[in-house]
Amino acid sequence: MVNTAIDVGLFTLLHEELGITLANLVSTSAGMAFSFTANGIFVFAGARLGWRQAGRFVATTGATMWVLQPVVIHLLLFAGPAPVAKLLATGVTVVVNFLVYRFLVWPTPLTACGTAATPRGPHGPPGARSRQGDRRAIR
Repeated sequence: MVNTAIDVGLFTLLHEELGITLANLVSTSAGMAFSFTANGIFVFAGARLGWRQAGRFVATTGATMWVLQPVVIHLLLFAGPAPVAKLLATGVTVVVNFLVYRFLVWPTPLTACGTAATPRGPHGPPGARSRQGDRRAIR
Protein backbone atom coordinates (compact mmCIF):
# COMPACT_ATOMS: atom_id res chain seq x y z
CA MET A 1 0.00 0.00 0.00
CA VAL A 2 3.05 2.24 -0.28
CA ASN A 3 1.93 3.19 -3.79
CA THR A 4 -1.44 4.27 -2.34
CA ALA A 5 0.31 6.41 0.28
CA ILE A 6 2.43 8.03 -2.45
CA ASP A 7 -0.68 8.61 -4.59
CA VAL A 8 -3.01 9.96 -1.89
CA GLY A 9 -0.25 12.00 -0.21
CA LEU A 10 0.76 13.78 -3.40
CA PHE A 11 -2.86 14.30 -4.42
CA THR A 12 -3.66 15.88 -1.05
CA LEU A 13 -0.68 18.23 -1.37
CA LEU A 14 -1.37 19.20 -5.00
CA HIS A 15 -5.14 19.17 -5.66
CA GLU A 16 -5.87 22.75 -4.57
CA GLU A 17 -2.99 24.18 -6.60
CA LEU A 18 -3.27 22.01 -9.73
CA GLY A 19 -6.93 20.98 -9.70
CA ILE A 20 -8.27 17.46 -9.31
CA THR A 21 -7.44 16.08 -12.75
CA LEU A 22 -3.82 17.30 -13.00
CA ALA A 23 -3.06 16.52 -9.35
CA ASN A 24 -4.45 13.02 -9.92
CA LEU A 25 -2.27 12.58 -13.03
CA VAL A 26 0.88 13.56 -11.12
CA SER A 27 0.09 11.53 -7.99
CA THR A 28 -1.01 8.37 -9.81
CA SER A 29 2.03 8.50 -12.10
CA ALA A 30 4.35 8.57 -9.08
CA GLY A 31 2.43 5.71 -7.46
CA MET A 32 2.49 3.74 -10.72
CA ALA A 33 6.28 3.90 -10.96
CA PHE A 34 6.59 2.30 -7.53
CA SER A 35 3.69 -0.09 -8.12
CA PHE A 36 5.07 -1.66 -11.30
CA THR A 37 8.26 -2.75 -9.61
CA ALA A 38 6.65 -3.83 -6.33
CA ASN A 39 3.83 -5.78 -8.01
CA GLY A 40 6.13 -7.39 -10.55
CA ILE A 41 8.64 -8.56 -7.96
CA PHE A 42 6.61 -9.27 -4.84
CA VAL A 43 3.01 -9.96 -5.86
CA PHE A 44 3.00 -11.52 -9.33
CA ALA A 45 5.85 -14.01 -9.69
CA GLY A 46 9.11 -12.20 -9.16
CA ALA A 47 11.10 -12.21 -12.36
CA ARG A 48 8.72 -10.79 -14.95
CA LEU A 49 9.54 -7.11 -15.33
CA GLY A 50 9.99 -7.01 -19.09
CA TRP A 51 8.86 -4.56 -21.75
CA ARG A 52 5.72 -6.59 -22.43
CA GLN A 53 4.61 -6.32 -18.80
CA ALA A 54 5.62 -2.64 -18.67
CA GLY A 55 3.53 -1.84 -21.76
CA ARG A 56 0.50 -3.70 -20.45
CA PHE A 57 0.94 -2.16 -17.02
CA VAL A 58 1.07 1.42 -18.33
CA ALA A 59 -1.88 0.85 -20.67
CA THR A 60 -4.13 -0.80 -18.09
CA THR A 61 -3.09 1.25 -15.06
CA GLY A 62 -3.21 4.42 -17.13
CA ALA A 63 -6.80 3.62 -18.08
CA THR A 64 -7.86 3.00 -14.49
CA MET A 65 -5.83 5.74 -12.82
CA TRP A 66 -5.98 8.49 -15.46
CA VAL A 67 -9.53 7.88 -16.75
CA LEU A 68 -11.60 5.81 -14.29
CA GLN A 69 -10.26 7.34 -11.07
CA PRO A 70 -10.85 11.03 -11.94
CA VAL A 71 -14.40 10.14 -13.01
CA VAL A 72 -15.02 8.32 -9.72
CA ILE A 73 -13.49 11.22 -7.74
CA HIS A 74 -15.81 13.73 -9.41
CA LEU A 75 -18.79 11.43 -8.79
CA LEU A 76 -17.84 11.09 -5.10
CA LEU A 77 -17.23 14.76 -4.31
CA PHE A 78 -20.61 14.75 -2.55
CA ALA A 79 -19.07 12.41 0.07
CA GLY A 80 -16.73 15.10 1.32
CA PRO A 81 -13.64 17.09 0.36
CA ALA A 82 -11.51 16.04 -2.59
CA PRO A 83 -9.01 14.00 -0.50
CA VAL A 84 -11.90 11.90 0.88
CA ALA A 85 -13.30 11.36 -2.63
CA LYS A 86 -9.77 10.44 -3.78
CA LEU A 87 -9.40 7.87 -1.02
CA LEU A 88 -12.76 6.27 -1.87
CA ALA A 89 -11.92 6.27 -5.59
CA THR A 90 -8.58 4.66 -4.77
CA GLY A 91 -10.46 1.77 -3.14
CA VAL A 92 -12.38 1.24 -6.38
CA THR A 93 -9.26 1.33 -8.54
CA VAL A 94 -7.27 -0.98 -6.23
CA VAL A 95 -9.81 -3.73 -6.90
CA VAL A 96 -9.99 -3.03 -10.64
CA ASN A 97 -6.19 -2.86 -10.95
CA PHE A 98 -5.62 -6.13 -9.08
CA LEU A 99 -7.99 -7.94 -11.42
CA VAL A 100 -6.41 -6.37 -14.50
CA TYR A 101 -2.88 -7.20 -13.27
CA ARG A 102 -3.82 -10.81 -12.48
CA PHE A 103 -5.50 -11.52 -15.82
CA LEU A 104 -3.75 -9.19 -18.31
CA VAL A 105 -0.40 -7.91 -17.07
CA TRP A 106 0.93 -10.90 -15.13
CA PRO A 107 -1.45 -13.75 -16.06
CA THR A 108 -0.93 -17.10 -14.38
CA PRO A 109 -0.10 -19.67 -17.06
CA LEU A 110 -2.30 -22.76 -17.21
CA THR A 111 -0.96 -26.31 -17.11
CA ALA A 112 -2.01 -28.97 -19.62
CA CYS A 113 -4.82 -29.91 -17.19
CA GLY A 114 -6.22 -26.37 -17.31
CA THR A 115 -5.24 -25.53 -13.74
CA ALA A 116 -3.07 -22.57 -12.77
CA ALA A 117 0.63 -23.28 -12.80
CA THR A 118 2.62 -22.31 -9.73
CA PRO A 119 4.15 -18.87 -10.30
CA ARG A 120 7.91 -19.06 -10.55
CA GLY A 121 10.20 -16.44 -9.16
CA PRO A 122 13.93 -16.17 -9.80
CA HIS A 123 14.53 -19.25 -7.62
CA GLY A 124 11.53 -21.41 -8.56
CA PRO A 125 8.15 -21.60 -6.87
CA PRO A 126 7.71 -19.65 -3.65
CA GLY A 127 9.32 -21.49 -0.74
CA ALA A 128 11.27 -23.86 -3.01
CA ARG A 129 14.89 -24.64 -2.31
CA SER A 130 17.43 -25.04 -5.06
CA ARG A 131 18.88 -28.46 -5.81
CA GLN A 132 22.29 -27.08 -5.07
CA GLY A 133 21.08 -26.00 -1.63
CA ASP A 134 19.62 -29.47 -1.03
CA ARG A 135 22.94 -31.15 -1.97
CA ARG A 136 24.81 -28.93 0.44
CA ALA A 137 22.41 -29.90 3.21
CA ILE A 138 23.01 -33.63 2.55
CA ARG A 139 26.81 -33.37 2.63
